[in-house]
Amino acid sequence: MFLSSRRRRAALLAAASLSLVAAALPAPVTPLGIGDPLFPQLGNPGYDVLAYDIAMAYPGDNTKPLDAETKISARALQPLDRVNLDFTHGTVRSVRVNDEPADFALSGEDLVVRPATPLAAGEALRIDVRHTSDPSGPRDTGGWVRTGDGLAMANQADAAHRVFPCNDHPADKAYFTFRITAPKDLTAVANGLRTAKERHGANTTWSYRTAHPMATELAQVSIGSSTVVTRKGPHGLPVRDVVRTQDRAALERWLKKTPGHLSWMEGKVGRYPFESYGVLVADADTGFELETQTLSLFERSLFTRPAYPEWYVDSIMVHELAHHWFGNSVSPQTWSDLWLNEGHATWYEALYAQEKAKQPLEARMRDAYASSDLWRSAGGPPASPRPPAPGHKISLFRPVVYDGSALVLYALRQEVGQAAFDRLERSWVAGYRDRNATTADFVALASRVTGRDLTPFFAGWLYGEKTPPMPGHPDWRVRPVTPAGAR
Repeated sequence: MFLSSRRRRAALLAAASLSLVAAALPAPVTPLGIGDPLFPQLGNPGYDVLAYDIAMAYPGDNTKPLDAETKISARALQPLDRVNLDFTHGTVRSVRVNDEPADFALSGEDLVVRPATPLAAGEALRIDVRHTSDPSGPRDTGGWVRTGDGLAMANQADAAHRVFPCNDHPADKAYFTFRITAPKDLTAVANGLRTAKERHGANTTWSYRTAHPMATELAQVSIGSSTVVTRKGPHGLPVRDVVRTQDRAALERWLKKTPGHLSWMEGKVGRYPFESYGVLVADADTGFELETQTLSLFERSLFTRPAYPEWYVDSIMVHELAHHWFGNSVSPQTWSDLWLNEGHATWYEALYAQEKAKQPLEARMRDAYASSDLWRSAGGPPASPRPPAPGHKISLFRPVVYDGSALVLYALRQEVGQAAFDRLERSWVAGYRDRNATTADFVALASRVTGRDLTPFFAGWLYGEKTPPMPGHPDWRVRPVTPAGAR
């Protein structure tokens, strides 16, 4: 994610309600969560989701609920007599588990399901939820984003469950299939590759499937008066960009840059890890850009505001692309590992700006170093961030996880040298492709690649309240933390 300056302090998520059509389950019906250090109620224990199959019918009005059906294929990790899903802001009409009707009820933002037959550890688990998906409500609450011509998704950090029932934590990645039915004059797109397009009277059903597992926060469905522009990237990679039809010609100067961005990133860290890539330009004022898997979400205004210099727009496009290696393919195990996502994306954003537009990386890092103690005081150190403000989960995306975390990578390169740093980066994305990884994994790999124990180095840079001295730059200084600066 890249937060614009207009929204750095804005909240994305707000409380919402879930309407249920069912008799209550016997008490206790409680939300569980997987115990994430920052968001203890996110995700659900006891099962591993393997795949989602999501069908949605768009009525042609982006203020009205979509009829939907979410099928979840999973595996029980322990004996289960109840299964918790994350879901809110929709009406549940029925639930079936392993082809049998199941009771269900709401607890907080959990949909609690009781299978007719308890599940044994290792048993296959098939959940079929018929529900609505409601895009109404404030425009900045996450999940569905209402655009000028339809809908798109922005689910980070945990707003996917405002759209469909799921295990809404990046630790449980799964394969996705989407089937979107919309009026025939509209275009529907989703993550992955298109597998079918079928006309049914006044409607068309579009089907898409991912070839790699994906975190729920990275799901994308866009419906609108769009044109899909296709071209080839490196090694024949399918590149598809999605724009309002009326913007097609005006935005081509930006769209045609993507193959070059892909080639540049591949030169740094290796082959692009997914089956396709492209940009989705939404007619919406979100205040951020988002790395939704294989189809990054961008505000239209990023490309149309004259105040943004070309190098800046280019570098933000590279930021979201870099996430496909760092964050999407290699996903965080907990939200405390977010620095691995945003620090790397910011690093390659800044490196691209230096190489392509002569924007000095060292100057940017020196400025970041000067502010680092202030950022740590306000939000915690990079790998031990403070929880976001209650009800404002997007406040987790603070300066310390962007430039403050890119600064850690700069310090690491200074410490181990360019060649070892480059080997580490390539080894990281290759070794953990399609997997989850932790900060401890990164520290251990860095130590193996360099042949030295880097634990003490990382202890200060990732967990220290104060910023350590910068290797190679003994003259760099941090600004003092004052009571006003710590607010």
